[in-house]
Amino acid sequence: MAEVLVYVDHVDGAVRKPTLELLTLARRIGEPVAVALGGGAADTAATLAEHGAVKVLTHEAAEYAEYLVVPKVDALQAAVEAVSPAAVLVPSSAEGKEIAARLALRIGSGIITDAVDLEAGDEGPVATQSVFAASYTTKSRVSKGTPVITVKPNSAAVEPAPAAGAVEALSVTFSDKATGTRVTGRTPRESTGRPELTEAAIVVSGGRGVNGAENFAIIEALADQLGAAVGASRAAVDAGWYPHTNQVGQTGKSVSPQLYIAAGISGAIQHRAGMQTSKTIVAVNKDAEAPIFELVDYGIVGDLFDVVPQLTEEIKTRKG
Repeated sequence: MAEVLVYVDHVDGAVRKPTLELLTLARRIGEPVAVALGGGAADTAATLAEHGAVKVLTHEAAEYAEYLVVPKVDALQAAVEAVSPAAVLVPSSAEGKEIAARLALRIGSGIITDAVDLEAGDEGPVATQSVFAASYTTKSRVSKGTPVITVKPNSAAVEPAPAAGAVEALSVTFSDKATGTRVTGRTPRESTGRPELTEAAIVVSGGRGVNGAENFAIIEALADQLGAAVGASRAAVDAGWYPHTNQVGQTGKSVSPQLYIAAGISGAIQHRAGMQTSKTIVAVNKDAEAPIFELVDYGIVGDLFDVVPQLTEEIKTRKG
């Protein structure tokens, strides 16, 4: 069976959930070979093996932390040359898509971004995408070279499948361009204790109907009871009620959680483009004609200031 390269997104050896989802998808089309780079790369092996990696290629060097994405592209190119994989899978983060695009250009291959599913085909992997603001679902495959595919978080369930996970050192020679852009400083994001928005299984978002930054406490309270991430519509972000890093939509982040709750969001196409692939959608809006109700699984016509606190209390009661 052909091997499939999986780029490992990790923090000091702690593997992030989207990588484990990629391993599930990779097993559908071949044998997963993980590529872990940077500090703590070797520490990822046990987790990766538990989730199906037959081999873990590692390379630790200061360049991965000190410079932008080019060193990682150099390493993935070296892995492609060493393995000759059936495909390369990369998480669909902002950095992941830049790495994938640069890699595809380097190796002369086609690229598919933001896939939401993957299956084996007679002529190579077939990717499912949600396109044109999630109005259509398409199936496509790369017709030239080694397919490079980025996959949106929450597109597949994490399924343990113990494998050998043999650790091998990857030989990497950095290009002259690898050190062209240095990282001069980092400021850690203040932790809220909530899941990362794009990776969360549940997202609770507030929009124009929240009517003020101080009222987002209602949205946060519900999210905390559900163990959810907090999102916001563009209108709420533009009004300065919530940080841009939490914006869901075409000009913000795309999410695909198991459950998406939209409170006080009208459902303009800009917002729908960022959340329409959610598995179950619930909306709370006092306007019965709001466009959001066209795509929801469950709709509540009512004032969010009445509905959301009651929902929060009911969840708290059932948990207690």
